[in-house]
Amino acid sequence: MTEKITLYDQFGRPIERDVLKQSIAGPTIAGVRSPYSGYPGDGLNPRRLASILREADAGDPLRYLELAEQIEERDLHYVGVLGTRKRSVTQLDITVDAASDDPQHVAHADMLRDWLQRDELQDELFDILDAIGKGISYTEIIWDTSAGQWQPARLEWRDPRWFRPAHADGRTPLLRSEDGDKPLPACKFITAALRAKSGLPLRSGIARLATWSWMFKAFTMRDWAIFAQTFGQPVRVGKYPAGTIDKDKDTLFRAVANIAGDCAAIIPESMLIEFVESANVGQGHQLYKERCDWLDQQVSKAVLGQTATTDAVTGGLGSGKEHRQVQEDIERADAKALAAILNRDLVRPWIDLEYGPQQKYPKLKIGRAEQRDITTTVAAVEKLVGMGLRVQASDMRDLVGLADPDAGAEVLTASQPTSPFGGVGGSLFGAPASTAMTMHARTYARAEDDDVDAIASTAEKLVAPAADALIDTIRNAVDEAGSFEDLQAALQGLKAKMPTAELAQLMRIAMVMAELAGRDDIQKQAEAAQ
Repeated sequence: MTEKITLYDQFGRPIERDVLKQSIAGPTIAGVRSPYSGYPGDGLNPRRLASILREADAGDPLRYLELAEQIEERDLHYVGVLGTRKRSVTQLDITVDAASDDPQHVAHADMLRDWLQRDELQDELFDILDAIGKGISYTEIIWDTSAGQWQPARLEWRDPRWFRPAHADGRTPLLRSEDGDKPLPACKFITAALRAKSGLPLRSGIARLATWSWMFKAFTMRDWAIFAQTFGQPVRVGKYPAGTIDKDKDTLFRAVANIAGDCAAIIPESMLIEFVESANVGQGHQLYKERCDWLDQQVSKAVLGQTATTDAVTGGLGSGKEHRQVQEDIERADAKALAAILNRDLVRPWIDLEYGPQQKYPKLKIGRAEQRDITTTVAAVEKLVGMGLRVQASDMRDLVGLADPDAGAEVLTASQPTSPFGGVGGSLFGAPASTAMTMHARTYARAEDDDVDAIASTAEKLVAPAADALIDTIRNAVDEAGSFEDLQAALQGLKAKMPTAELAQLMRIAMVMAELAGRDDIQKQAEAAQ
């Protein structure tokens, strides 16, 4: 009889396979994991908020987590910037690196890549990133063993109110149940802790920082609403002459009280209604608006690290590009943290359950493709290849995003430079050489500003390419000849096609330039002797 091997997770806890096949952290209507939340944000004041945070620090985070949920529901700015931060990570590309080139390790990576193609994954990652706001999140892995395999069927977000930290360290999560708080089973949960600051997870979430800002903003918006209600409409004053009877006074009062909503009223001719407008309404409401905007900016800084992408601030410090770089830095940090969490709590347990413990495991990576300056890289490669560096063509195609050409497909070719003799690619034969010689002469003359000293070097530059091309052509003929007779025939063919007149013209130009340079040297020596 084969003895069943006991597996342990990365924390040394034994893996209980029977527990992994069950859903153990779902809601219970009559139990301690109720799906219905309280509303501690109603009537919140500094004293109550401080009490809620102290409770969380003491190991009872229920009201704090309910408050964090309320802030997301009631503050449009907070939920907007927090959602932006989460979605900027969930839409990034996910890649998998095999542990090695070993076929078994490659199979592990391929299995993981196939699973990552699930459409539900983006929503599941969004729920895992709930830890950005609350400091911690819990996701139950629902394992599928229907065909004898181990595979995550789905990742179920669990309300963090159904968990609490152990009193011993304030970190170890415990699942609330009717039988008391219990440690989380091995390989059953993805526990994500994403901290805005160092410390215990429940004290490190952005929601803890945002609660104070949200409370003060709620006070300001309440006062703003009262101000708008009081001074946003003109005060209606009804006047009646002396001796008016009570019945007429009641008629006038009803007219004054109802005229704002009804926008119409009738009163006796002897009575008068005046509308008194406040002179400082425009200036007064600005104070409330500026305070709300300022509080929103602080929340933007806490969540996204900057304000340029969320708040239109004129004359703010730093350019929009710099602010975007700050947001990308935070995005990159969140992506790396999320990848590390998934590698620890999902990838490694899955490989252990399916294949047994391994020396190395595939690694999941989340992030944008590295941005490279293609122009600079291509220019550098062009120079380095000329110096003898060997570069794979496939690497260059990947760099510019081009596929390998199909067999027999028409491909583009580089245009070859014209040689001094005409033609291309250093060949002696082709178009007339006069155009090429004229171009080279003009180029060198312009480059040296027609200085006589440069003429001598120009002559050498003109002759050298022609001589090199002639030598290369003859050398190729020698290399390709299979016998002396073949070489003789090849040379005879070259002689018939050789542009003798152009070569003679080029030599005459070079000799004239050399003579002019010599005459210039004699003139300089004579002047020096005098």
